[in-house]
Amino acid sequence: MSDGLVHATVLLDEAVEALQVKPDGVYVDCTFGRGGHSRLILEKLDAQGRLIALDKDPLAIKSAQAISDARFQIVHSGFEHLSEVLRELGAGKVDGVLLDLGVSSPQLDDAQRGFSFRFDAPLDMRMDTSRGETAAQWLATVDEGLLAEVIGGYGEERFARKIARALVASRKETPILTTRQLSEIVAQNVRSREPGKNPATRTFQAIRIYINRELEELENVLPQCADSLKVGGRMAVISFHSLEDRLVKRFMRDMAQGDKLPRNLPIRAAEIPPGKIRLVGKAIHASGQELELNPRARSAVLRVAEYTGGSHA
Repeated sequence: MSDGLVHATVLLDEAVEALQVKPDGVYVDCTFGRGGHSRLILEKLDAQGRLIALDKDPLAIKSAQAISDARFQIVHSGFEHLSEVLRELGAGKVDGVLLDLGVSSPQLDDAQRGFSFRFDAPLDMRMDTSRGETAAQWLATVDEGLLAEVIGGYGEERFARKIARALVASRKETPILTTRQLSEIVAQNVRSREPGKNPATRTFQAIRIYINRELEELENVLPQCADSLKVGGRMAVISFHSLEDRLVKRFMRDMAQGDKLPRNLPIRAAEIPPGKIRLVGKAIHASGQELELNPRARSAVLRVAEYTGGSHA
């Protein structure tokens, strides 16, 4: 691997199996990462198959360039631009779309990325280091009210207001530029700690989600995933925390229900227009064996849906 950092692909076999890969099909890996899912999909394709991968992280793009395969194409883009990317590539409708959300192990384990409180490093947190505002830059100017809202909403942190107040007071004395500074200030203002969890965990998660617009991008891409599929094509989404999974679950449920008709309308059940998608099985979690090898998989949830071509208001 080009950057020397190891990534254990979560729910590798389960996610690719859920796509029901056709040898001559066209598939999209919206979150290439270090290519675990992509490489397995390529193994299942024949010479007529095609795999398009997206990632916003320049290091992921560099890793993907090591794949010398005419069936494979990597695009430096966030997945919220999925429809635009497919249109520009002339891909048409595809047979499957995969989303593996959240931060990758190489991003967490690379101190210079600033995602983890385990290191003393620059407070960056951008998934795409080629553009946008760093976490340090945002913390230098953000309004206390918004900061509390982000930490409370995206981190589900009950001490959000106290933490926000402390961060704003602290930056008046010294700029908050490193992960250690941030984690120490947070730790001083979290009165009780969850067993086995660093007190800064929720705050780091919240700031990362906000800086990278993770939930907004997810909301934007889910309809694009469904609309990009051929009839019978599948979308598989792996999420890692409750906020993501809630969005995915709600979207799939609503799209599967079809048009919402007025209550007590005199119509047979068979006459109700079907939804755009149908749910495939129940939510899938990592096996005990995978958890032993990769504890980071403990929060992973895989949801799968199949495009039916039905209608939806």
